[in-house]
Amino acid sequence: MFKPTFHHFRRAACEIAKHGDNDTLPFDIDVKFCGEKADALASIAYGFYSKLRDSQDIQENRERITELHVHSERLLAPSGPAGFRVVTKIHLFWNIYLNGLAIAIAEVLEPHRSPNAHSYRFLPSGNEQLFDENRSWRAFKEATISDVTNAGDEAVVVQTDISSFYEHISHHYIENFIQALGGDAGPVSRQVNTILSKLFAGRSFGLPVGGQGARILAELFLAQVDAALTTHGVQWHRYVDDYVLIAKDTTEAYRALGLLAQVLMDYGLSLNKTKTVFLSAKHYKDYVASQLGGEDVEAAKLRSIDLKFDPYSDSPHEDYESLVETVETLEVRQLLNRELEKALPDSFLVTQIGRTMRLHQPVAALDIAATLLKQQNLHAFRSSFSTIMRGIANLRNDARFSSIHSRLDSLLDAIPTHSAHLLKADTNLLHYLRCLRFQSTPTRTQFVRHLFDTTPLDTVRRSCIDCWRGWRDRAAFNHLRNRWQQMTPECQRLYWLASYEFDDEGNKARIQAKRAVQQYWALGVEQPSGEEKSKAEHLFASVFIKWAEEVSNAV
Repeated sequence: MFKPTFHHFRRAACEIAKHGDNDTLPFDIDVKFCGEKADALASIAYGFYSKLRDSQDIQENRERITELHVHSERLLAPSGPAGFRVVTKIHLFWNIYLNGLAIAIAEVLEPHRSPNAHSYRFLPSGNEQLFDENRSWRAFKEATISDVTNAGDEAVVVQTDISSFYEHISHHYIENFIQALGGDAGPVSRQVNTILSKLFAGRSFGLPVGGQGARILAELFLAQVDAALTTHGVQWHRYVDDYVLIAKDTTEAYRALGLLAQVLMDYGLSLNKTKTVFLSAKHYKDYVASQLGGEDVEAAKLRSIDLKFDPYSDSPHEDYESLVETVETLEVRQLLNRELEKALPDSFLVTQIGRTMRLHQPVAALDIAATLLKQQNLHAFRSSFSTIMRGIANLRNDARFSSIHSRLDSLLDAIPTHSAHLLKADTNLLHYLRCLRFQSTPTRTQFVRHLFDTTPLDTVRRSCIDCWRGWRDRAAFNHLRNRWQQMTPECQRLYWLASYEFDDEGNKARIQAKRAVQQYWALGVEQPSGEEKSKAEHLFASVFIKWAEEVSNAV
């Protein structure tokens, strides 16, 4: 039976702690807070849900959330070499809350999904791992090749996807689909609809990009489309919003495509005309083989490297050394040069190069980093900017590479001068700031201060404060202390954490602000006036204050 429980909210908190709150953004300090206080945060979420579920007034599920401030920010993220998309940064509590409800939905939905839907297959007992990693995009492509081969040489394949899928999903349809799940579907459907409406400024369509809750809701939505295709005898495979239709000839392929277009139209969606192509069986298999990198042995090795190193395996040292040896056998510099010669570099290959830098010796790692961070190369690899920065941050945070840290800092400090255009994308800027927090330099001190004073985004301001915390910048801390009441609750929390780096000055700042934080950081999940108040509102502030006092190495 569909019934959200404490377990679902706790699993949501643990998943965020393991994988981050949004896969387009760098991990911030709230991720660590979420992991270490998962039980407390889940208790707040489940307590709030229980009160709404048990309310005698069914409209309270909408009205209570409508009255609350659900903090979120829309950030610009690159999408390919020449495109952008909007991603959503959601307040930690509301992220846990939405994801917890979505996990309960996925638990009921998963047994009813078609095996031809390959994306985000839910693991009922995966704890912090929500989805089956074996059901990947690569597995999706391999499954289509198998079916195309079985269909014969005369088969015709249609590749297509849904135009601006996340942006156009109707909240009302999602509410209706949740309603059909039974159990606690009534209150959950109203709550999900209201939260989504809050995230999209009252609009009745759109899903927040980057979070797990939205992925589950998208799969719930497309399960209806999948069922319609199966009912009409269409042979199909799907990964997120990418469909592959397999037919015996062109006539049947066109019929299948028309049917898909009709079903989507009924839900207010349409196909992407520029990405819809008809291919013969042979051409499709050749195309997929090139996508999977079958033609280049070195590139194929790099693509296939699995970096999910487990320090708790039976032989962690041997596993790590094996991984290092594999990387060292590759001609990474040669692969990089080959990608630079292409008009459109392979973003996944560049991503793997960035991810494996920490497996090289310091001199080799610096050589790769210097190549990636050159002005012309960074622009060429702009689709992979965030993953390059993640790789640099890993090197900068690893004591084994201390001999090259000063050189890495010089390369990083030059980026705002020669590649300022790449930092216009908010997510790129956040990943860049994550690399700066290890060491203060005059160049980056000026850059961060100017950024803090001019940005309209809380998420960026928090990253600036995190830099000052890492640098133990007393002048910056004093600047914040004198502007405590002007800061948003999100920035106040990071300022509070930063105060522990400034000894007696920090202690006095906390004493001065302590009485106000219970009000400033309130979630607003208490009972209405006149009824017995829950302490959940104050619990969030109390939990954070206690955690900040306990944590000694928050990174």
